[in-house]
Amino acid sequence: MDLAAIREQIDRLDRQLVEVLNERLKLAAEIGKLKRSQGGQIYVAEREEAVLAKVTSQNQGPIKHEALRAIYREIMSAAIALEKPLLIAYLGPEATNTHMAAMKKFGASVDYHAMTNIADIFTAVEKGEADYAVIPIENSTEGSVRDALDLFIESDLKIVAQIYLEITHALISASPLEKIERVYSKDQALAQCRNWLVRHLPHAQLIDAPSTARAVQIAKDEPGAAAVASELAAATYEVPIVAKSIQDKADNTTRFFVLGKKPSGPVGGGRDITSFAISLGDAAAAHSGSLLKMLMPLAERGINLSKIESRPSKKRPWDYYFFIDVSGHYNDPAMKEALAELQKFCPLVKWLGSYPATAG
Repeated sequence: MDLAAIREQIDRLDRQLVEVLNERLKLAAEIGKLKRSQGGQIYVAEREEAVLAKVTSQNQGPIKHEALRAIYREIMSAAIALEKPLLIAYLGPEATNTHMAAMKKFGASVDYHAMTNIADIFTAVEKGEADYAVIPIENSTEGSVRDALDLFIESDLKIVAQIYLEITHALISASPLEKIERVYSKDQALAQCRNWLVRHLPHAQLIDAPSTARAVQIAKDEPGAAAVASELAAATYEVPIVAKSIQDKADNTTRFFVLGKKPSGPVGGGRDITSFAISLGDAAAAHSGSLLKMLMPLAERGINLSKIESRPSKKRPWDYYFFIDVSGHYNDPAMKEALAELQKFCPLVKWLGSYPATAG
C-alpha cells in the first residue's frame, strides 16, 4: 500500500471518529439535562473511573493505556463543558504544578481560576464561587502539605478524587548561575531541591514564595534572583532556564486532592480509598495503647491502613488529630461498623471523603 492510500484510509477514519465523538457528546449533553433537572452532580468521579477502566480493558494496542486514558479525559472534559460550565479553583498563578494537576484531571474544556493560597481555595468552593478545587496534599520526598491538612478540620468539603503528578523542577532566572544570590519558590519545592541548591548555590538565600509560578514572576524582574519551578512556568512567563531536573529524587511525585461539596459514590471491588480525621482527645495522653485501640476496629474488619499522620490540634498542648487513609468506601458495611465502634471512644471521627484509588 502506498503513502497516498494509507493517508486516504486515515482521512476516512478521522471522519468517522469526528462523527462518533459528536454523537457521544450529544448523548452526554442529554445526560447533563437530566442531571440538572434532578439536581445531580455534573462531575462524577466514580463514573469517570468506570469509563476509563472499561476502555483500557478493551484496549488491544498498539496505543498505551495511559495515552488512551488521556484521550478519554479530554473527551469527558468536552462532555462536561456541554453538560454545564465548570469552574475549577487551583493554587496559582498559571503554570503551577497544581495547575498542571488540575488540567490532567479535568482537561482543556473547563474553566480554571487561580487563587493565591489554599485557604482561599477552600472558601471559594464552600461559597459556590468554584465548583471544584485542586490542592496539593503530599509529596513523595517532603511529605504532607500541613496547612492543607489543617483546613479539613473546619471544612465540610469532601475529597472526591486524587491525582498523582511527577514533579520536575528547574532553576529559572534571567541571571547566570554565578550571579544568583536569592532563590524563590514554594517551601516544598525548595525542600525537594535542597541538595542541588546546597551544591550549586551554597551562599544563596532561599526565600519562600506563595507558589512556584509566583516565584518565577518575582525572579523575572529581580536581578540576582532565581526561581525553582517547572519548565512550563519558565515558558509561560518567558524567563530563561538555567538548569533542568534539579530535584533531588528522580521519582519526585506529588499527590493532589480534588475537593467538592458532595461526596463521590463507590467504585467498588476494593478500588476506593477513604480519608478520616480522628482525635483521641485526652485518651492519647492518659492511656498507653490508645493509638492501637483506634486502629483495631479497622484491622479486625480487614480494612487496610495505607497512611497515618498526626497534626497538633492547636487547641491544647499535646492534643493531636490523626489523618488516616484506608481501603474501602465510607458506605461499605464493614466501614460503618468500624466507625460506630470508633465513635464510642473518639471525640472526633470526621469523614473527609471517599474516592477512586487510581492515581488520577
